[in-house]
Amino acid sequence: MPSSDPSDQSDRRGGDEAGHGGESRGVKKVQGASHQVELFETQPPPWELTTDCDVAVATIVFSEAPHGPYDYRIPEALRDQLKPGMRVRVPLGKRRKPITGWCTETSIGAPVQRSLRDVAEVLDTEPLCDPPLVRLVTWMSHYYQAPAGQVFDTLIPSSVRANAGTRERTYFMPERSMLDNTVIEALPRKQQSVMRFLIAAGRPMTASQLMVEAECTVDPINRLRKKGLLKAERRREMSAGMPTRWQVSDGEAEKSFALTDDQTRALERAIAAVDAAEGRAMLLHGVTGSGKTEVYIRAIEHVVRFGRGAIVLVPEISLTPQTRGRFERRFQSVAVLHSQMTPAERHFQWQRIRRGEVQVVVGPRSAVFAPLPRLGLIIIDEEHDASFKQDTQPRYHARKVAHARAMSLKIPLVLGSATPSLESWHATRTGRAELVSLPTRVNELPMPDVELIDLRIRDDRTSGAISRPLQSAIRETLDEKGQVILLLNRRGFATTIQCPACGHVVACPDCDMPLTHHRDGGKAVCHYCDYSIATPPWCPECRFDGIRYGGLGTQRLEMEVKARFPNARIARMDSDTMRRPGSHQRVLSSFRSGGVDILLGTQMIAKGLDFPNVLLVGVINADSALHFPDFRAAERTFQLVTQVAGRTGRGDRGGRVIVQTFSPEHPAIQAASRHDYEQFAHDELINRRKFNYPPLGSVGRIILRGAVEEITEAVAESLVTRLEAARTALGHEVRILGPAPPPISKLRGKYRFHILLQSVDPAHLGDTIRRATDSFTISEKDDVQYVIDIDPMDML
Repeated sequence: MPSSDPSDQSDRRGGDEAGHGGESRGVKKVQGASHQVELFETQPPPWELTTDCDVAVATIVFSEAPHGPYDYRIPEALRDQLKPGMRVRVPLGKRRKPITGWCTETSIGAPVQRSLRDVAEVLDTEPLCDPPLVRLVTWMSHYYQAPAGQVFDTLIPSSVRANAGTRERTYFMPERSMLDNTVIEALPRKQQSVMRFLIAAGRPMTASQLMVEAECTVDPINRLRKKGLLKAERRREMSAGMPTRWQVSDGEAEKSFALTDDQTRALERAIAAVDAAEGRAMLLHGVTGSGKTEVYIRAIEHVVRFGRGAIVLVPEISLTPQTRGRFERRFQSVAVLHSQMTPAERHFQWQRIRRGEVQVVVGPRSAVFAPLPRLGLIIIDEEHDASFKQDTQPRYHARKVAHARAMSLKIPLVLGSATPSLESWHATRTGRAELVSLPTRVNELPMPDVELIDLRIRDDRTSGAISRPLQSAIRETLDEKGQVILLLNRRGFATTIQCPACGHVVACPDCDMPLTHHRDGGKAVCHYCDYSIATPPWCPECRFDGIRYGGLGTQRLEMEVKARFPNARIARMDSDTMRRPGSHQRVLSSFRSGGVDILLGTQMIAKGLDFPNVLLVGVINADSALHFPDFRAAERTFQLVTQVAGRTGRGDRGGRVIVQTFSPEHPAIQAASRHDYEQFAHDELINRRKFNYPPLGSVGRIILRGAVEEITEAVAESLVTRLEAARTALGHEVRILGPAPPPISKLRGKYRFHILLQSVDPAHLGDTIRRATDSFTISEKDDVQYVIDIDPMDML
């Protein structure tokens, strides 16, 4: 992992935009020569060296261009107030109004050669980021090549920056210099009553509180304020406490059981890592149903016992009521973060976390930045999940950021999964992480049998999506009063709308991707940009009225299941049905209580669910992601099939899995059918070694997008030329591929080209991109933007 010391990662320029000649600007700071540290310091302490002519300087960065960093002078009145991690308003260039920036560093030194502009205003009463988080921002900005101001905006939720759910209140207190008994006795009776009550209370009070306690109107308070006997102080406070809109669990009965021998060994290793007070990464590789969550909880209990806190990261779709309930039942104070929170709720929880009122923070990738004041442990469950990678700038991976934060704080990082990412698995093989295994299920339950159905065999196929063997298995399971889960990782009704007469495919005009037919509402939707139209009743090109709906989505699967099993109670879980707050919870509670017989949906049903009465899991099409133009396609397929297979066989009645596929001989599907992760990892690493794909090398991706295809390609070509020149100048071994159109060549009306860079050394990769893009500018009239994606998770 790259060094998290950012001291030599960026130059500082003055407090104005480049290109505005004649404006005052600061001087680039130069690192002094290193010297040997003496045992006894012979130099006087820094505060004794400060003189009246010394200048206090703040380094400021911005979330919008120009991003900085720029130096500003801190006025005398703000010297004690401004600290790194605070927001400020500063003048920039020829803008009339000061703009908001983030302070990354303050220093006091000799006057610079040119005058600096002053910080105009400090917006926060205390830092929103503590010093370790400010260092994390600097590291992320360097590693992911994103402006530090944008990283700050990612760390601090917009609801916190906007003070959502707060209001300003005015508090009154007596003016100490006027507290003379003779002065008070000379006041009218109501004003005397206000003053005496406020003095007796010994604390500031609002006007409404004073009016109630002193039994007066607002007039006496205003008159006392005019006389200078009361001073007012404005404070921004949270409105009434935010009520949680979530019940504690989905009805799961609380279980208490002794740990297995494997769990005990895993817990002992986790506790030893906590007690060692050193940065250490640990991979908890446990099969589905092996009791990883119980190990997490007991390790957190150990941390909490010493007054420290823990962060637990889970994929958003795994953040079920069941997951939340398991933590909320065991700890007094848990903050659960999720995408359906209102801004006021999110701000309320963030303030609770920062004040140290929370023991455990549970949430998706953004929870890695939770400002726990005494963080003692970070846990990432289902660490292989692709949702831990952010798909907008800054494109960070929560696992990488969690590792950097844990190492800087000297605390353990525990990664848990039944199907670890090859990056984490390789780290255990190279000594960068410790491997802890849970090879068997709790109570020695067997792993479910997996049956592969070859859809190439005509006798097994039907006219629909469900093969004959799967249909028979569903019927048997329902007869036994068991429950069924069916996975199809594609939402909608039909994935293509095509005219059989002329061959025209109804596509998105902005993305050139086929529209998906959604039966609900009778619309055709682009799943990439949300463009939608009413589903055409005839071909838009030739007006033929026999238009055909091809492909398979969860809506069509639901119709087929209802037709084949009319007496079964069926629920569908995908992003179309789970949009309303609480909908996730209602479906899963009904499934647990036996109100639903067949649960079908996308990958959100593949993870984080533990239902003992599920006797059958069916994978409708295991090939959906297997043949994507992506080196991780096989890994994703193995993970998805293995994870959904793990939803069954968790009770005393056992379970079985049926996987439908056109590629039953593929190594990933074969390994998933045997629950054999180690064999899959061994074979896949051999394949990746041929091209030094991650984790055996590093990959960077630069995506360019523009309104005109030819101009976008020309800009991409010029950037490749700069990359090649940077590689030559640095003498680094970096492979540069492209530019070329990616599989999705047009998105949201913009043409796209991408450039791939590969290197065995991630530092060489980063240096090459940094050098090439340092002074790379694109003319505004070209209307081309580019984004850098370090360690990309997809190539689409």
